[in-house]
Amino acid sequence: MTKLRIIVSGGGTGGHIYPAMALIKRLKERDMIEDVLYVGTENGLESKIVTREGIAFKTIKISGFKRKLTLENIKVVNMFLSSIGKSKKIIREFKPDIVVGTGGYVSSAIVYAAHALKIPTVIHEQNTIAGVTNKFLGHFVDKIAIAFHQAEDQFSEKKKIVFTGNPRAQEAAGIKANDRLKDFNLDSAKSTVLIFGGSRGAEPINRAVIGALPEFSEADFQVLFVTGRVHYDGVIKRIEQKYLDQPNISIQPYIDNMPEILPDLKLIVGRSGATSIAEITALGIPAIFIPSPYVTHDHQTINAREISANGAAKIMPEADLTSAKLFEGISDILTNENVENEMSDASKEIGVPDASDKLIAVLTDLIKK
Repeated sequence: MTKLRIIVSGGGTGGHIYPAMALIKRLKERDMIEDVLYVGTENGLESKIVTREGIAFKTIKISGFKRKLTLENIKVVNMFLSSIGKSKKIIREFKPDIVVGTGGYVSSAIVYAAHALKIPTVIHEQNTIAGVTNKFLGHFVDKIAIAFHQAEDQFSEKKKIVFTGNPRAQEAAGIKANDRLKDFNLDSAKSTVLIFGGSRGAEPINRAVIGALPEFSEADFQVLFVTGRVHYDGVIKRIEQKYLDQPNISIQPYIDNMPEILPDLKLIVGRSGATSIAEITALGIPAIFIPSPYVTHDHQTINAREISANGAAKIMPEADLTSAKLFEGISDILTNENVENEMSDASKEIGVPDASDKLIAVLTDLIKK
């Protein structure tokens, strides 16, 4: 079996980092790694996540372009050129068989440097709307792996594109029901909806849930409401004690290892980031997406539309969100078994539970060639 010396790079947001980590994890499970190096920035989120997992980590100094014409961009260009030099040094010392970039400006230098040194290169685009870094790198890399078919329109190099799905999907697909809902005083045997607004929480979603608590308290299903740590104390102060004591409602600031609870859920309400979509479609969980209107190019709305077009999810724009609409949308799914099953089947149809293996096949094929 082929064993790889691989450099992986991605940063800025968890959406770039977690797919990279899932790929590394799967390579290790298949005993396909001779050595692995992660290249990131010193102050980026990746520095905490990667080092915590005991993976070798090196840094380069680089930043992204400003969206407006500014003298600051001259410094950015100089920093990029300097980081290419350091990246080439890292590559020559590590001697990788292949270099993979998963997005974020940190991956631009190391992937471009690998191309210049004639090392096989792959980028992975998680969203329907490609990031600036991946659009730039698309001209130089050997393969462009995508997680949404719609992303094909973002790249001119059509022959390089291969659909793999998001590696986080395979990681989620391997999780079995584990009765973890009992940690939140809920019954895993009962129909449960998870409502959350991303890792930090979202005030508009929290506000809608608080207003719907009287209806939720009388519902036949359970509600696991995750507020986000920064919002939790403020949310609790706004809720009457009788709703805090309801046996079918659990309010939490944050859930560590959230994917572990996914197999015990019947419905998810939340943002439509690429990682969330990969995980829930791998498990065939229906969803109500409330896309964040604050992300670049409104890509969460585009992500959500691709999933909802298949019948696997419903979209509730944040601007239209009310407590009444939230409860009605959830109730319409969880009190109608046919609707729930149809959405679940549609979700499974577009899920990619072997996404990491598909991406690994792209890597090994490039190395062989």
